[in-house]
Amino acid sequence: MDPNTFGSDASAPPHSRLLIGMSLVIAVLVTVASVLGLVASWPYQEETENWVLQARGQDIGNLLAVVVLVVSAVRMRAGSFGAAQWWTGTLLYLLYAYIVYAFAVHFGRLFLVYVAILGLVFFTLVMALSSKERAFVYPSGPTRLFAAWVLIGTGALFALLWLSELVPATVTGQVPPSLAAAGLIVSPIHVIDLSVVLPGMIVIGVLALRGNKTGLVLTVPALVFSVLMGSSIIAAMLLIAATGEIDGLIPMVMVAVVVVASLVAAIAYARKMHVA
Repeated sequence: MDPNTFGSDASAPPHSRLLIGMSLVIAVLVTVASVLGLVASWPYQEETENWVLQARGQDIGNLLAVVVLVVSAVRMRAGSFGAAQWWTGTLLYLLYAYIVYAFAVHFGRLFLVYVAILGLVFFTLVMALSSKERAFVYPSGPTRLFAAWVLIGTGALFALLWLSELVPATVTGQVPPSLAAAGLIVSPIHVIDLSVVLPGMIVIGVLALRGNKTGLVLTVPALVFSVLMGSSIIAAMLLIAATGEIDGLIPMVMVAVVVVASLVAAIAYARKMHVA
């Protein structure tokens, strides 16, 4: 991975060893849980075939997240503020992922591992957000505009995608097809996305356009979240397509466009951040 991907070094003071240590523990636990989910049958033995494939797609995304988490933690320890933002975005992705595992996978031998990861990620984020931050200059012009509109567009696109299924089902009283296929009473993905994640992306994008500090700080973490989440969705779609279902080809292309746009925006934005 290009060192400049995360932005310049020496732009932030070295972070606490505790945060780095917690990151490594999280990385180990996620790796164990994800590898077992991919190679063993018992973690998802109570799930429907569709939900198994979605879970394994998430496992693939989780392993990618582990790589980003470890690399960004090492760079963050060296003082890269850009790396700290990639690290934060990766933790936000893992927080989302393990809320889903903890609440939407049948109780089994990995349940306490899911809970442990969820707790560690949450408190690592709390500790990181409570640490002191130096003054930084954030990108302006086309770089900021592109990143902001990628977030706004991603939030709006996925909100419309979920609502296109949920609104008709609500009107008719029918169970949404994706929910029936997954064998769930309600989808935690729909809940978290429509209540927090997608509105959050839109709000961050709007704040960034206005030059609001909160929006500027959260832009890269939100874009990294988008990259990792989109990658896990593509992995799940490929696994489902391998069973012979090709209905998801167009959505997969759309998600791939989102992933590429988010990745390009995150790299460009992080590289232009510097100390005030």
